[in-house]
Amino acid sequence: MTADKYAEALCATGLAVLLYDHRGFGQSGGEPRQQINPWIQARGYRDAISFGSTLDGIDPGLIAIWGDSLSGGIALAVAAIDQRVAALVVQVPSMGAEVPPADPDGSLYQAFRETVLSGVVEPSSEEVSGPLPVVSDDQVRQPPALRPLTAHRWFSEYGGRPGTGWVNEITRAQPKTLVPWQPGLCARHVSCPTLFLVAPDDEMPASLPAVTRHAYEQLAGPKEWVDLDGGHFGLLYFPSEAYERASSIQTRFLSEHLLARRRL
Repeated sequence: MTADKYAEALCATGLAVLLYDHRGFGQSGGEPRQQINPWIQARGYRDAISFGSTLDGIDPGLIAIWGDSLSGGIALAVAAIDQRVAALVVQVPSMGAEVPPADPDGSLYQAFRETVLSGVVEPSSEEVSGPLPVVSDDQVRQPPALRPLTAHRWFSEYGGRPGTGWVNEITRAQPKTLVPWQPGLCARHVSCPTLFLVAPDDEMPASLPAVTRHAYEQLAGPKEWVDLDGGHFGLLYFPSEAYERASSIQTRFLSEHLLARRRL
């Protein structure tokens, strides 16, 4: 559902790409199916880094991670926690509806980090909500996870294509953890080069541009912010002018921070 097109664009520049679905989604195995649990997905990124580092021709010191929407926030958290991440690219990242609480001594971040690394994140039955549709034609009788009409349009058009394997159903896991999921707590601990591609008119409640900007300002390392019109789903239409611009910016950024270093 378009992530493959970004992977192809990156590969065309000479970068190797490991493209995968999160556990329980798409072509990946795992149970339960269609359950959104960002803690588990953060661990999936770390497993992918470990696996990718073992492949022939891969320099383990030059690994970047990429994420869109919810996975953008997850990727940022992983970049703060896992020092193997050499560069980070996120587009329309879901950083939450509010800025995170102040964390002057870093204790909230440390609790967040410990939860990702070794905390109990498998939810009990009481900590799972749903199932509910991702998008719905009748939001009164069947309230969906995503309400904006732009979400309905994108998921219906892309998910409805033959062979995608997309299922219009999810559950949400909210295990009782030391701190709630809030990737913004991690932003000031990200020291690798980071690219933010943001929609100034983002319509998703969990991707408010002001909250995203707050996270961006906290980043400790080299960083680049790019505004791209089209709302939350604009970069996911292929072929499109928005995709071409976003993919060219990403390939340029990663070439500068990965391929250039490899030549040195």
